[in-house]
Amino acid sequence: MDITVIGAGLAGCEAAWQAAQEGCQVKLYEMKPLQFSPAHQSEGLAELVCSNSLRGAGMNNAVGCLKEELRRAGSLFIEAADATAVPAGGALAVDRDEFSNYISAKIATEPNIELIRQEVLQLPAVGTTILASGPLTSTTLSAELAKLTGSEHLYFYDAIAPIVEADSINFDVAWRASRYDKGGDDYINCPFNKEQYYNFVQELVDADKVAGREFEKLIHFEGCMPIEEMASRGAQTLSFGPMKPVGLPDPKSGRTPYAVLQLRQDNRHASLFNLVGFQTRLTYPEQKRIFRTIPGLEKVQFARLGSMHRNTFINAPACLTESLQFKVAQHIYAAGQLSGVEGYVESAACGFLAGFFAAYQLRGEKILLPPKETALGSLLGHLSAADTTNFQPMNINYGLFPPLEGRKMKRADRRLAMAERALDALPKWWEPIASKREERR
Repeated sequence: MDITVIGAGLAGCEAAWQAAQEGCQVKLYEMKPLQFSPAHQSEGLAELVCSNSLRGAGMNNAVGCLKEELRRAGSLFIEAADATAVPAGGALAVDRDEFSNYISAKIATEPNIELIRQEVLQLPAVGTTILASGPLTSTTLSAELAKLTGSEHLYFYDAIAPIVEADSINFDVAWRASRYDKGGDDYINCPFNKEQYYNFVQELVDADKVAGREFEKLIHFEGCMPIEEMASRGAQTLSFGPMKPVGLPDPKSGRTPYAVLQLRQDNRHASLFNLVGFQTRLTYPEQKRIFRTIPGLEKVQFARLGSMHRNTFINAPACLTESLQFKVAQHIYAAGQLSGVEGYVESAACGFLAGFFAAYQLRGEKILLPPKETALGSLLGHLSAADTTNFQPMNINYGLFPPLEGRKMKRADRRLAMAERALDALPKWWEPIASKREERR
């Protein structure tokens, strides 16, 4: 009853945990600290590389529904997030170090999981395997994956936002508040007048950027677009995007600024804050120079500068079955961002499903797919039924859910109705699985 899991990120840890809860013996391989990807820094498992936010917590957003489904189904990822949450208004954000430590400790003390610190260079020819090596899969393993899929990888660049030290922010200029006062004073806000904003945009456009390698085409995921790339699309793009000022009047003047940069708490002690929406591929010197022109950040100290890296993913609808197995090698499952989803929660959800699916397949039992009405089922539907000619990673969204039949309602009401339908459908699928799991224990 052995399962091999390659990669101990969000998806790999979740897959290993779910398979272990099904009674399987899991060998979980992680190449850190022997080998690090271009973006990883910590030796811990489930390292959060980009933002510390797991996005919206409410049911008006599909990711909120997905998180609640995972919570009700016993996800380790959500358990860790709830235990290490930090203030973030209407979002669920975590202390990234405590989050990693929580999951690392749970994996270390689970008797059915053996953690092996070793780089995997070849995909196993036999034996149930879950490939969760992530969007930064090593060159050697990527070559193996290319052989398996029979086609070149699709890829895009992902950019990381800077993190700054809270005590270096100038609160004579900046102030604490959440948009429309939702969530109290969870965010720090830096205001721009019109002249400051246009100067800032021009600086971003003119700045030196880290160039991609000649053989790699720059393809950015729209949900994680570098700030300078957005600026180049037009002078007003940022003021209608991550720097929109609506709902954030400056308490010092009572007026709404022309634009606002928000910073979100990044650790439990509130000593670190990240620049919301400011993922970037500017060079390090340019980041320091330009971001210190932001009102309130004139003397800011950076705990981490932004960077960018190549994210690799497979053409899921062409390569995978609806149960995340490779069509040409059904003993291997794909999980996480490598499978063609985008986002922390979606990656963990794929790991959750892959671990569960692999355990059932290993026992020779019929794999039970989640209902299509659920967020989990809708995510699987995207991976198995999307257009193969232009497949791109996607966050969970209500557009992936089956439509509500025979109902006309406002958009907000329709979203809430879809969430209610999803959470009503979940127990019919999960409760029998959970009951069998308890019996096996």
